[in-house]
Amino acid sequence: MHDRVVSPRVLLFIAMALPIAGCTNPLVDSISVSPTTQSVGVGQTAQFTATGVFGHGNNHPSTTQDVTDSATWTSSVPSVATVSATGVATGVSAGTTTITASMNGYTGVISASATLTVSGGGGVAPGSAVVSLAVIPGAQSVAVPTQTAQFLAIGTTSTGQTVNLTNAVAWSTSSQQIATIGATTGLATAIGQGTTTVTALYNSGGSTLNATATFTVLGGTTEEYTAVTIIPGSQAVSASGQTGQFIALATSGTTGLEEDVTNSPQITWISSIPSIATVTSGLASGNGVATGVSLGTSTITALLANPDGSLVSNFSTVSVTLTPAPEPLLSLEIVPTAITVNNILDAGQFLAVGTYSTSPTVRDLTNSVQWLTSAPSVFPVNTNGTGVPSGGANAGVVTAYGSGSATIIAEATDPTTGSIQTATATFSCPLVLPTPTTAGSCFPGSEASSLLSTLTVYNEGLNTTDWLVTAPSATGTPNVLHCGPGSNGAGLGGSVCVATYPVGTTVTLTAPAGAGAFGGWSYNCVPISAVTAAGPNTCEVTLTFDDTVGAIFN
Repeated sequence: MHDRVVSPRVLLFIAMALPIAGCTNPLVDSISVSPTTQSVGVGQTAQFTATGVFGHGNNHPSTTQDVTDSATWTSSVPSVATVSATGVATGVSAGTTTITASMNGYTGVISASATLTVSGGGGVAPGSAVVSLAVIPGAQSVAVPTQTAQFLAIGTTSTGQTVNLTNAVAWSTSSQQIATIGATTGLATAIGQGTTTVTALYNSGGSTLNATATFTVLGGTTEEYTAVTIIPGSQAVSASGQTGQFIALATSGTTGLEEDVTNSPQITWISSIPSIATVTSGLASGNGVATGVSLGTSTITALLANPDGSLVSNFSTVSVTLTPAPEPLLSLEIVPTAITVNNILDAGQFLAVGTYSTSPTVRDLTNSVQWLTSAPSVFPVNTNGTGVPSGGANAGVVTAYGSGSATIIAEATDPTTGSIQTATATFSCPLVLPTPTTAGSCFPGSEASSLLSTLTVYNEGLNTTDWLVTAPSATGTPNVLHCGPGSNGAGLGGSVCVATYPVGTTVTLTAPAGAGAFGGWSYNCVPISAVTAAGPNTCEVTLTFDDTVGAIFN
């Protein structure tokens, strides 16, 4: 019986031992983070330490323990600083964030915080270079137009340091109709519904690094137009069937840019009195052409429908006369019809060529027409050039100050009849981002390293069968440029030929002997051999910015 009796001391020992045996995974009573405040630069790191207090609220002394590696670490503003699972914080951009350590405790999740300030003084360490670039976050979206979102550009150097390059990169978006972005701030602003690519470009040691992200505008509508302009404002044609071209330029309500909508399916052309003048509409191309029918004046209206159903319109007038002009300007064209350049500040030369009813039927009107552009702030065009012998043709020159495209318009007024003819062409500078294997085009920083001039050779129309003009390349390779129907080889020929040379280059043009009599060179090409029908004939032209040489054959 005495063997079954358990001493009270033994019971007390067992009672005390049971709780201790159950503490294989103790819960924390409280937690603290040190230091409570810390400052670093962009790309620099700081170690935070978490200390837990254990004791379960009993009377015996509490114990403390380093719980840095077992706590859960978070940063309230990851774009300012990130923090690792072991409490190491890394500065990303200037600002302040709260670094928090959390653990499970007896009363639930227990946490403590510290303040981390990141200064903007971080930079690329001496002897290192930025080797990669990232845009963070990689994707953002907003609900409606006018809302904004901030993108950051973070570079990584050859030493592994990260540096905030947000204000050092060139920012752009692939569609300004969807969103714009501060060129040096990375702050994107929603314009219209859709998704656009946000690009950051950084020049590191002569090489261009790029990184992209996406920006989505969930709400809003597609691009709307707020106004439409008709060019010209009025013109006169003959009732004998003479035609006149009207051009419609629409103004975007989001970007303020103008776009050629003459042949857009959204536009309708209307003549108020079709018995006086008709106007083409609803065609795949060739819209806005007014044709004189009978004496009088008709109003030509361009009615543009927006996707949301709203309408914008404008009007011009066409006056129809009964007496045909003794020497009317029958038509006007721009050559070439399109020019594409690859760098910002590159330029191209357009020519305006008119066709008349009397000989010479084809005439160079480059310096006498009015030149217009649909994007004057991005792709301005020189107009009303003087054409002095020493200066060459200085009208019709378009320069790229950004990427995209523009409609170039030439407007000629017949001095005898007052009738107006218009023609259009396209000038483009496409944005292609550089990669390790391709140079890219028209991105910020792609400014042309030196001014270039464009040599354009054309015939004034007196010989259309066998004329030929040749010229060497900019590097001196002979007979690279062949212009005219007299060319008889693969890849040769063309009625208008264009070649690019550095400004100040002297180019020798040669006209071999042909069946037709050679009539001479234009004013800015100085002959250096006798001008005879037997030929060959040569001349030299020193290229300014830009030059046009007219080859005249009888």
